[in-house]
Formats: sequence, structure tokens, C-alpha cells
Amino acid sequence: MIEPHAPAPPGAPPPWGVQGEARLPVRPGTGRFLVLAGVFVCAACGLVYELELVALASYLVGDSVTQASVVLSVMVFAMGVGSLVAKRLRPRAAAGFGAVEAALALVGGCSAMALYAVFAWTGGWGGVWASGSRYLLAAFSLAIGLLIGAEVPLLMELIQRIRRQDPGGAVADLFAADYVGALVGGLAFPFLLLPQLGQLTGALLTGAVNALAGGALVLGLFRRDLSRRGRWLLLIANVVVLGLLAAAALLVDDFEHAARQAVYGRDVRVALRTGVQEVVLTGGTHGHPLGLFLDGRLRAGGRDEHRYHEALVHPAMNGRHARVLVLGGGDGLAVREVLRYPDVRRVDVVDRDAGVVGLARRDPALSALNGHAFDDPRVHVFTADAFCWLRGDPSPYDVVISDLPDPGITASTKLYSQEFYGLTRRALADGGRLVVHAGPVSSRPRVFWTVEATVRAAGLRADPYRVGGRDAGARPDRTAGASRAPRDWGFVLASARGAPLGLAPHGPALRSLTPRSLAADARAVWLTRIPGLAPSTLVHPRYSG
Repeated sequence: MIEPHAPAPPGAPPPWGVQGEARLPVRPGTGRFLVLAGVFVCAACGLVYELELVALASYLVGDSVTQASVVLSVMVFAMGVGSLVAKRLRPRAAAGFGAVEAALALVGGCSAMALYAVFAWTGGWGGVWASGSRYLLAAFSLAIGLLIGAEVPLLMELIQRIRRQDPGGAVADLFAADYVGALVGGLAFPFLLLPQLGQLTGALLTGAVNALAGGALVLGLFRRDLSRRGRWLLLIANVVVLGLLAAAALLVDDFEHAARQAVYGRDVRVALRTGVQEVVLTGGTHGHPLGLFLDGRLRAGGRDEHRYHEALVHPAMNGRHARVLVLGGGDGLAVREVLRYPDVRRVDVVDRDAGVVGLARRDPALSALNGHAFDDPRVHVFTADAFCWLRGDPSPYDVVISDLPDPGITASTKLYSQEFYGLTRRALADGGRLVVHAGPVSSRPRVFWTVEATVRAAGLRADPYRVGGRDAGARPDRTAGASRAPRDWGFVLASARGAPLGLAPHGPALRSLTPRSLAADARAVWLTRIPGLAPSTLVHPRYSG
């Protein structure tokens, strides 16, 4: 808040805050408009930085509410500290604001590349380096929050330098421009910057806009508040920042290519963003096993995906299976196993990402691995969210296969909720069976048994089981870091009346699963049971990433 001041003695240089109107190169009304326009642009850039860090927290660190909460809470705290620190810069508000914007443009613009670099090149080192992305994320949240928080007090001084008004009116004008700018930045990030430019280039462009807006406002409107040396220093600082951001933008494709190789290996064949997620295919040629990555997490590994998909599909096919629903499974690998039963009449696949299904149809290695499952006329694909699709009251199915991302990912929690399983139960025919991929048992037994408790809470009888012996480099349940890859997969077979856990007597020959091994693994999983767990619901999710 700007406090009233007494006039300065005649002939004495007035202290800051009691100066008259600034000597502007434009009329005061125009100058005021330009300051508010600067507030608008800076607020939009600030919110883009914030959303970028939240998105990176989900992608690089793990998709959980915890990570997003850490980013937001640290940033908001830092904004308060930045506002207090900026009080010391008020006597030189123009120079202080120019320096803050140059620093914010550099830190915010380069944050995405720095985080991605640490994730790519140090994430597999283990030890303290395994959490390097988390530490750097918190550091960027703190630094960007401090700089954003310093903007408002300095802008308040600048707008009062143009024309004095009551503090309440100045604050109202300033915050109005700030909130409208935040709205524009918040909409631009998901609908323009992220889909059109991606996280890296989008952050760099935002930094450049931030530097231009801050530098132009100070050097163009308040240059007389700076000494000749101060003007040159600010100009050089902005030119250096813009040069660094431009150089990074020119190298971003090479950087992204090198980072992908560091994460996925040197045999990356396909890398695309579908609008839903980033999809990367590695290997599949010259004897290299195929790997399908979704948002940086391995969805299917060619070395041992058959273990996972045989265990997921075939116990559920022990019984009537004329109509089968696959939730997820856009890679076609679960569908491949379903189609091994000749008496299957219809298979409906519900996947939210048409890009993955298209890749499973067209890519030679992936389509060969899934046995060209989507070319079968019995297979029908629906591009939709599984939860919303089930609310449409589909026809009853003999088998429902839930081949969905791990419950520890925040976006998946509703697909592992009691409400979701209630909808799934409604889609089951009389005597129908549901099988759920429930994550690893050995490393996260609490998550696994929460899935089992949630299935039971929906009125279904549950038979949990697991399969082990998985390849150390394969992580279909999206665990980051090969050194921490779970050693097994966990599943829950469920039905309204109870279904015996076994394999179809006259089913196809399997590579890894036998009735004896399935029974042994089912007995072993009960040794890890955690009793008394509450079910997960939409309003009270109980999984953590």
C-alpha cells in the first residue's frame, strides 16, 4: 500500500515516494495504460511458468497430487517472500523491475530444459541423483515464485509514479490487469503453447516475451529514472537473456533428441505428441526388443510383455467370453490374447488416445507384436475416457479387461475408484468377469490391496493374484528408474457371484502361464495381504504416486 507523504522542502531532492509525476515520453494516460499492459503480459508469463512446472512435475517426477501441491505451495510461499524483499527495491523501482524481469525471463524460460536435462542424464544414476528432478523442481518453484512476488510492489510504485491516486484504486487497477493476464496465460498454456510448441520451446518463447515486455516498459517509459550506466546495463542484460533464449530455441530439437536417447537408449524410432500424451517407440528392428513409452514411462516391453498380457487376459477368459470389453489396451497386445479364442464374437476397445491405436495399426514392429489385432473385423475401437464411456450404459459383456495405467498415477485414480468398479459391474453380463491390473505387489502392497478392497466395496468378489519373473528393464506399470523396477505384476479377478481362478480347459497354449504357476502365485500373494484398508473413491482417493 502506498502511504501519503508530506511535500518535500523546496529545493531539496525528494525521496522516493514523494517525487512528482515521472517525466514520461508519452502522456500520463498512455503511460498508465502501458504499465497495465506490462502487468498483463508479466502475469500471463508468470502463470505459464507455474503451469509448466506443474506439468513437468507430473511428467518427470510422477503424476501425483503431491508433486503439484509442492510446486504450487512453494511458489505461493516464495511470492510472499519476494514481495517483502522487493520493498527494499522501491527507491529504484524502475531499475529493480527491469532486473527482476530479465532474471525471471532467464530462469523461467530455461527451467523446462534444465529439469529435462537433469531427468534425462542423472535420473538413472541412483542414490541422491534419483531425486535430482525433485530438488531442482523445488528450487525453480522457489526462484520463480520469489521473482513473481517481487513484481507487484515494484509495479505499484511505477504506476504511482505516473499519476498519484488513492492506493485502493491503484491496487484494483493493478490486480485487474494481473488477473486477466493470468487468465490468458492459463488458457494459452494447454490450448496453444503445449500442443503447438511443446514444453521446452513454449517455456523459451514465454521467457523471451517476458524479457521484451519488462525491458521495453522500463527502457521505453521510465528510462529517465535510470542513469546512463543503468540504462546500458539493463539493455545489455536483456540482450544477453534474449540471446541465450534464442540460442536454446535453435538447439532445442538437438537437445530433445539427445535427451530422449539418454532416457530411452539410442534406438528411438518414433517420438510424437498425440495431444493426450507423448508416445515413444524404441527398438523393434535388427533384433532389438520393442519398447512403448507413454509420457516417459514404459507401457510395454517386447522382452516380457507376453508375461503381463497372458496373466492379465487368460484367467478372465476361463468361462463364457463371447463379448469382451478392453478398457485401455490401445497397443493391441491384450486384444491379441483375447483373439486367440476362436469363439470370441466381439471385442470392444475403449482407449482415450487415438494416436496410440493408430500407431498400433501402422507401425510395422508394434502391429507385428500385437498380431495385427486391429485388422480383425471382430474388433471395434472407441476413442473415449473409460469412465465416461461406461456411464453410457453399454451392452453387457462376458469379460471386462481393465488394462489401464497404474493406480499410483493421479490421472488414473478415478479409474481405480469404487464408482468406476460400480459402473463396470453394471456392464457385466450374468456370470461375467472383470480383471484389473493393480500394480506391483512386492514394492507397493498397500496400493495393490487398496485396489482389491475397492473392487470388493463395489459388490464384487475378488481373487487377487500376481505373476513374477519380469524383466528388470520392463515397467508396464510406469515405475521410473530401471534400478527400482518392480519384480512382479499384480491383478485382481472379480465377479458378482465369484469365479474360480484358473485357465480355460481348452484354451490356447501359453508361453509363461500354467495352472500350477497361477495357483502358486495366487497363494503367494495372500502372504502380502494388508487387512482393513478402506476403498478408494472419487472424493477420497487413496493411492499415491
